[in-house]
Amino acid sequence: MDTNVTTVRGIEPIERETIRRASRRLMPLIMLSMFCAFLDRSNVGMAAPTMAPDLGFSNAVFGSGAGMFFIGYFLAEVPSNLLLNKVGARRWIARIMMTWGIISGLTAFVWSDWSFYSVRFFLGLAEAGFGPGVTLYLIWWFPSAYRTRMQSLYQCSATMSLIIGPPIGGLLLHLDGILGLAGWQWLFITEAVPAVLMCFVVWQLLIDKPADATWLTPDQKAWLIERLASERAQREAIRKFSLAEVFYNPKLWLLSLAYVGINSVSYVMTFFLPLMVQGLGVSTNMIGVVTALPFAFSFVAMLCWGWHSDRTGERVWHVAGPCLLCAASLAICIIIGGGHPVVTMIALILATVGQQIVVPIFWAVPGALLTGTAVAAGLAWINSIGNLGGFFGPSVFGLVKDMTGSNDIALLCLALAPVISAILMVVVGHDRRLERISPRS
Repeated sequence: MDTNVTTVRGIEPIERETIRRASRRLMPLIMLSMFCAFLDRSNVGMAAPTMAPDLGFSNAVFGSGAGMFFIGYFLAEVPSNLLLNKVGARRWIARIMMTWGIISGLTAFVWSDWSFYSVRFFLGLAEAGFGPGVTLYLIWWFPSAYRTRMQSLYQCSATMSLIIGPPIGGLLLHLDGILGLAGWQWLFITEAVPAVLMCFVVWQLLIDKPADATWLTPDQKAWLIERLASERAQREAIRKFSLAEVFYNPKLWLLSLAYVGINSVSYVMTFFLPLMVQGLGVSTNMIGVVTALPFAFSFVAMLCWGWHSDRTGERVWHVAGPCLLCAASLAICIIIGGGHPVVTMIALILATVGQQIVVPIFWAVPGALLTGTAVAAGLAWINSIGNLGGFFGPSVFGLVKDMTGSNDIALLCLALAPVISAILMVVVGHDRRLERISPRS
């Protein structure tokens, strides 16, 4: 038996109380920030049914514009996360939220394909570093045995934005004509406000490191700092990555490519699901409600799946299995076709659930491999490469749909992505020595 993996029956009171205090003080703030981030990142999908016709955008133009966000994100991701690692999460995340809120609001005033591309590109530059920055922040605060659960809570706030966002977006679209603005313009302006407000909340309330937390007792601080240092030393004893090695290590490249596949599906579903729902014959007034259904199911599934992964300590198949479920569900959509809207909608729900629940567990794998500055650079590098799937997925999907006039071939191309991701995750594998498993709870 591996002596580095220990399982005991109970949890020490100091551990239970420390984790409880940290999660209660930090996670609501992180979740609200992520809610705002994904609301501004994805509201372009809800705007699509009216925005695209108003501006004369084809599916290819809209898909490329929506995905242009990830080109800017790719270019600024690693420098942004290294700066966060240097100046602290409080200052840098507050800066990110202010700039992305302003630029997201400016999307309301695009007038052509190139202005749309430009605004989405600069939105990506502004938001770069937020996702891996929060993942890095969770590594600073939570032992590995709790990290997937915390990552699931964080990711659930993104899913919540996809549940609440579409119905709210549907209501905002009814503001069409007020003050001479279209409904989709009001959507971008209104949904940019929470991010700007959260900038000031983050600046005031976020705590950078456990040593600075006045709401932890001295004993709790000492326990948490010692536990995190012990885990870091354990990982470094097995393998210590240099900063330069992050950019050429084969395992990190395989993880990056796996994340490309995951994000290809994620952002096609985010940007094009309202249009798919509209194609099933759903009325304009109900598009927002029906679009929210897959994400409502994903919200519950993500929490349960993340808890189960932490409880068992298994990561690889908790990612590969849902990827295969996603691919199979997309294949069902192709086989069934649009003639059976209820069955097609159920398949879309399963595909969305399969894609959504893998993300928090995926990040536990590189989080267990990397330490020091390599953590900041490595998480950002994987995220920046992986998020290119947010550009290629919607762009290819929109182009194929324009060329064929049907979702079927586009969905077939899309279904290959999670299969490849599942295969790559199995190839990478996971060394259980890199995780210290806490008592089952």
